[in-house]
Parts: sequence; C-alpha cells; structure tokens
Amino acid sequence: MAHVIDKEKCIGCEACVETCPVEAITKAGDKCVIDPEACVDCGACEGVCPTEAISAE
Repeated sequence: MAHVIDKEKCIGCEACVETCPVEAITKAGDKCVIDPEACVDCGACEGVCPTEAISAE
C-alpha cells in the first residue's frame, strides 16, 4: 500500500520530495505526486507535509 497526496491540500512545497528515501515523489506542475510503484510505504513524507496532504492509501 502506497501513500497518496491530496491534490487539493498540496501546496507544492517539495518537503516530501526532499524527504523520500527512494525518490518516489516528484513535482508535477505546482503539485507533488507519489509513484505508487516506487513508494515503499515508509511514511517519512507524511510527517514533513505542512498541510497534512499525505496519507496512507
């Protein structure tokens, strides 16, 4: 099970991109997205998101 980013809450700050140990998160336009195939479900991104836009799927 991968984590997901709520596009309505994401402000594109890239804190999650910098934190992801497997580079599963990228910026697409003005929002961040998680590649579910690459995500190892570690949860590191969830704790750094200032808008709480990231959650377990």
